[in-house]
Amino acid sequence: MTGLTARGTAWPWWGQGALAGLFGALGALAHAPFDLAPFILVPLVAAGLIARRAPSTRAAGVFGLALGFGYFGLTLTWILEPFQVDAAVTGWMAPFALVLLALLLGSFWAAALAFARWAGGGSFAFVASIAGVEMLRAYIFTGFPWATPPQALVDGLAGQGLALFGPHGTMLALSVVAALILRIRSSVLSAAITVVAVGAILTPPIAAPSAMTPTIVRLIQPNAPQHEKWDPDKIPIFVNRQIDYTAAGPVPDLVLLPETALPYLAENAQPVFDILAEAARGAPVVLGIQRRVGEDYYNGLVILDAAGQVTASYDKHHLVPFGEYMPAEWFFRHINVGGLAARADGGYASGPGPRLLDLGPLGTALPLICYEVVFAHNIGRAQARPSFLMNLTNDAWFGARSGPQQHLAQARMRAIEQGLPMLRAANTGISAVIDPKGRVLDALPLNRAGYLDVALPAAAPPTLYARTGDAPYAILLLLAGIGLVLQRARTRRAQGIDGAPPRA
Repeated sequence: MTGLTARGTAWPWWGQGALAGLFGALGALAHAPFDLAPFILVPLVAAGLIARRAPSTRAAGVFGLALGFGYFGLTLTWILEPFQVDAAVTGWMAPFALVLLALLLGSFWAAALAFARWAGGGSFAFVASIAGVEMLRAYIFTGFPWATPPQALVDGLAGQGLALFGPHGTMLALSVVAALILRIRSSVLSAAITVVAVGAILTPPIAAPSAMTPTIVRLIQPNAPQHEKWDPDKIPIFVNRQIDYTAAGPVPDLVLLPETALPYLAENAQPVFDILAEAARGAPVVLGIQRRVGEDYYNGLVILDAAGQVTASYDKHHLVPFGEYMPAEWFFRHINVGGLAARADGGYASGPGPRLLDLGPLGTALPLICYEVVFAHNIGRAQARPSFLMNLTNDAWFGARSGPQQHLAQARMRAIEQGLPMLRAANTGISAVIDPKGRVLDALPLNRAGYLDVALPAAAPPTLYARTGDAPYAILLLLAGIGLVLQRARTRRAQGIDGAPPRA
């Protein structure tokens, strides 16, 4: 059976599947905590090889599934962490969650490579298919674009392509590079393309230091471990810690606290709001907190003025399935399984969508609560271009290794794509200020309580991607898919299949 191995070499199907899985796992080394970014080329080149050499459409799908399973299975090992917060109740779910998620995401790659092989296995079919399914992965079933290959590029010059092409155009470019490495018959030229690609991935961005505004923002990191965050005996420690950090040092222009900074409903938190406002000494305070409106609960944030009054609020609209709400809730309620992150019975309701927050002299901010920072297209849905992006998150759910680091990488992607600074307040870290080139200018490390006074970088001019969004790539990939289907139909007719006579 000829597939991933050299032509004429007979490996059993399971051996070739295992090899595909290994290539996928090598690609995971491109992401945190390993950060060996050039390894992202390995699964893409392997995918191109599968599309060309798999003996059948079915084999391409099987090998693609193995490739994706290896890649996503190792990259997303942090998914085990949320289930350990209450291990006695949910710990048993952890291995099933990782395996099922890796299989689900791997099935996207399986579909891409099966389609590419069905369409002839050429470079064009491979590039269109793998880039197309990565775009689908960002949208379909509410979307989950975590660990998209461009995520590995944020430290290098190649990552600046996000400002021009966004995540999906950059994925298209990466796929073209992989196809060129495979397609060019000259080993010398193929090696040269590889060297250039690796150089672009490793070379730091060539850019002048960011222009800074006079605005000073205080990022507060209380470091409340998730298993202690809602403990009645520990709540005063974490609340007082945030009050003390708000009151410390010189008065900033803005105080930013993380997602669910206070373990109360907003309607019951006015006494703490008053204390925080006094500690802020006139600076506005933005903090994450749960809100209840009627019978619905929201994972939201509020802005407090100098008197401790709520002047604006925002409710998270892109919720985490199986975390903040349960699809097919009737079924999971029947088997007594609820959302991991939802404190309210039945989970959270979804907010109305992106909303700009007016911070007066500081300009406008687009809030992104935790998971929302993963979605590039959500930022383009805002009513207008903000002055800066603001990410409030509780990464204590993700453990202390790869999860928070990968989440930070996605926040950096959004800054590059939009040419906007990003302020990030994270409960257990990594709190950071990110400039419009995606560079981390200052940060608080994981699992350290503290605060950081940072100057807000100035926004850069709107990027090409900020102006175009995903539409050009969606249209291009859709047309490419239609073209491949039509070409396949013409080929079958020319070969006399489906009852049509061969053409002269």
